[in-house]
Amino acid sequence: MSGEKNLEKILKNLNPVLNDGRYVYCCVKSTENIPFAAILFLFKETEGITVILKKEDADQLNLEYSYIAAWITFNVHSSLEAVGMTAAFSAILGQENISCNVVAGYYHDHIFIDQKDAQKAMKALSHFQSN
Repeated sequence: MSGEKNLEKILKNLNPVLNDGRYVYCCVKSTENIPFAAILFLFKETEGITVILKKEDADQLNLEYSYIAAWITFNVHSSLEAVGMTAAFSAILGQENISCNVVAGYYHDHIFIDQKDAQKAMKALSHFQSN
């Protein structure tokens, strides 16, 4: 199943869900001391490995971070080839002065926003459900 490509259908069915918890981005040289079950996402970059995990897990592992985020999942199954989805929700959030960091999974797109903006972001994203 490859997901929806039609932008109008994607946005109408965006169905954003605010996940419980607080999440942080950490940069590490190795993940060997981080339990795999604690890692939400990871990405290898030249400078190190970016891991996203729950704040309490990072605290327990004594990992450094500077940004505490809320995590919103878009429950529409969008295609990785869909065009315009990120631009559409970024524009709505940008109008509210909310930054977002996007992670695309196979089935869903996820955004991480500053924890203090969680409810404001959910309200802004409800724009798509009403149109």
